[in-house]
Amino acid sequence: MCSSRVEPTFVLRAFNNGIDGVLIIGCHMGDCHYMKGFEYTQVRMDHLKNLIKYIGIEADRFQLHSISASEGKQFSELINDFTKTIIEFGELKIPKKPGIFELEYNCKMK
Repeated sequence: MCSSRVEPTFVLRAFNNGIDGVLIIGCHMGDCHYMKGFEYTQVRMDHLKNLIKYIGIEADRFQLHSISASEGKQFSELINDFTKTIIEFGELKIPKKPGIFELEYNCKMK
């Protein structure tokens, strides 16, 4: 499945449900089966990263990377590095800013 299928609300919902970190991995630029899927993902997730920082969640708890299926060593290193980062941060404690996580539900209601 293409990384562009990941909706920003999926990431927000994961954090809201207590997930300590989210890592999205997509194709390298120019290698995407869906042409520009990862490019679209990158633009949307850059905006999401700004929202996550605004909410008060450490920005590195959410990461987007590109990697190919032939890069097993790099994939392993990426997963290990991300896991270490999340362990260093510890358990996610979402700061109380009313209305942020309810935003997705209000948008769907209209």
